[in-house]
Amino acid sequence: MRAALLTALALAVLGSSGCPGSGKSTTSASAPATEDEKTLYALGLSIGQSVKMFNLTQAEIAMVERGIEDQVLGRTPSVELKEYGPKIGMLARARSNKAAEGEKQKGATYLAQAEKEAGAVKLPSGVIYVEQKAGSGEQPTLTSTVKVNYRGTLTNGTEFDSSYKRNAPAEFPLNGVVRCWTEGVQKMKVGGKAKLVCPPETAYGDHGAPPNVPGGATLTFEVELLEVKAPPAMPPVPPAPQAPPPPPAPKPVTK
Repeated sequence: MRAALLTALALAVLGSSGCPGSGKSTTSASAPATEDEKTLYALGLSIGQSVKMFNLTQAEIAMVERGIEDQVLGRTPSVELKEYGPKIGMLARARSNKAAEGEKQKGATYLAQAEKEAGAVKLPSGVIYVEQKAGSGEQPTLTSTVKVNYRGTLTNGTEFDSSYKRNAPAEFPLNGVVRCWTEGVQKMKVGGKAKLVCPPETAYGDHGAPPNVPGGATLTFEVELLEVKAPPAMPPVPPAPQAPPPPPAPKPVTK
């Protein structure tokens, strides 16, 4: 795991900088033209997503570049990799936790504003429920499987998921999703629409859902309840086996 993280970080830095040690961005470089260049660019995007947790500054990127150069060019390293390599995961966790705390602070302000919205109802878990259109059909229960269309956004309005864009409604049991959905969708009726504003502890928590949902994020879902699915038919119960007939009575012995 540590080796993979080191490789990913190295590639990400090399892909986001100029020549080794330059510290200059390549945003002005020509766009990828050949199929190989486009594929390598896509590799850089993918790797970049995997190292976002570090939240590197430009100065920190330069320090990472220096380590890459020393390793690739065979120079004597300034620190021992055996000693500091294991600390990479610790740094990642510390940076991730710090970022999650920042998200929670932004989320608290966002939740306070959402609670003031007309018609907003704050559930015991802290979820803010806002009915946008009343439904008139069946109302699901905890064990119901529902069919919905939805759109999920971050506090800054960035959309991270949408069944509308996929043109494919989602189906799931309400007791098998995040708590915000479990509680909020149970308040809806088929044909209705609602907005759910979800504190992080009712959504994806401190870990988030990389790469699109950061840790500690407060999320907003606009949900349209299309159907409450009928439970699967129970197989017929076989009849209970009949008791075997009693053995015949012994015949009397005659002399």
